[in-house]
Amino acid sequence: MSADIKQSLIDQCNDVLDDKINRLEKLASDVQDAANQETKSSMGDKYETGRAMMQAEKDKYMQQLTQAIFVQTQLEQVKADKIFEQAAFGAIVKTRLANYFIAISAGRMEVAGEKYYVISPQAPLAQAVIGKKVGESFSFNDQEIKIEAVF
Repeated sequence: MSADIKQSLIDQCNDVLDDKINRLEKLASDVQDAANQETKSSMGDKYETGRAMMQAEKDKYMQQLTQAIFVQTQLEQVKADKIFEQAAFGAIVKTRLANYFIAISAGRMEVAGEKYYVISPQAPLAQAVIGKKVGESFSFNDQEIKIEAVF
């Protein structure tokens, strides 16, 4: 059951990343197409400024694309059937307040009617919980939160 939940969350994360990667590839391509269609006018400086701005925009999208692909390769390391003794990258952590999947920054997801917050290991909440075991507590936003399950 816990492997099914984790696999569903992994699949949803992959969908989010695939959508993001496809969107960024299209944006970069659209900017490149626009730059290619830009014609050199008699006002050379305006032309060069426009091309420089388009190049900067394309570079921004390419940087975001590279980051999204890196996150996707990190997510590939998460195995649905791995059981954890303590909170770590790839673990699901259940508390009385909320359920967390430490993997990528993807927001709230739902599996079998239960809500899970998918957070990156660099997130402050993840940093507070990583290394903690069932029965232990961690402090976050001036709250003491007890871990009920880790898998």
